[in-house]
Amino acid sequence: MSRRQKDILIWIGTFLVMLVICMPGLWVVLSAFRPNGEILTKPAVWIPRDLSWDNFRAIFGLGDAVVAIPVGSYFLNSLIISVTSTVVAVVIGMSGGYAFARYRFPGKGAAFLWLMLSRCVPGIALSLPLFIMWSWTGLIDTKLGVIIVYTAINVPFTVWLTEGFFRQVPRDLSEAAQIDGCTPWQAFWKVEFPLAKSGIASAAIFAFLTSWNEYALASQLTRSTDSKTLPVGLMDFTAQFTIDWAGMSAMAVIIIIPALVLTFLVQKHLIAGLTFGGVKG
Repeated sequence: MSRRQKDILIWIGTFLVMLVICMPGLWVVLSAFRPNGEILTKPAVWIPRDLSWDNFRAIFGLGDAVVAIPVGSYFLNSLIISVTSTVVAVVIGMSGGYAFARYRFPGKGAAFLWLMLSRCVPGIALSLPLFIMWSWTGLIDTKLGVIIVYTAINVPFTVWLTEGFFRQVPRDLSEAAQIDGCTPWQAFWKVEFPLAKSGIASAAIFAFLTSWNEYALASQLTRSTDSKTLPVGLMDFTAQFTIDWAGMSAMAVIIIIPALVLTFLVQKHLIAGLTFGGVKG
């Protein structure tokens, strides 16, 4: 078999694997533009007969549609919770990562190991103790309660990722900047931070996506329209005997779009950050 034939087989195999991986997402996107009747038809209709925006107009209550689900409130809740928890987690994680990379202190190894082990605990395993504690403190069914949980989940990963990047920034650069008259904070902000911004951007996008897509904990800690997020709101499309697959698919597309846009916007930093962070010496 020639090299060209091997390349063609590899491309065909890669295409088939990617097709299988992308098929569920493509099906959701197509279902968002089709009526329920066509989605549930047997045998399945793979090529849509009539695409329309009716499902999106219905969930937003435009036209003659009746607003049954407050998608706008859920979207705003998700945005506030995800952005706030990401910003707080990145600030805390960046500070922790810098401390682990630059300073020596007693218990440093044990503290870092404890942080990493805490990331290994499945979030759903914490749902019951969190529910009880948040009920005692009045944080149940509040945005603040969810923000605290997501921040705690994202901090260990952010510390781990940024620690690797700050470790690769030569310490001599900061010392040279301080010799030239910079304060330690100015040396960090003007010299070290720009060199590590790819890693910080990577940590931020992963933290945002974790918060944006999380369902298990949010479903336990939120109850009302004031705090429910978009993934939890998907369950509002289910009734005792029926499921509005068309509306659920339209809302799933709304959940996917911000994550896709953010990923494309920071794609350059994300790839650079992952490749830079993968080289550890």
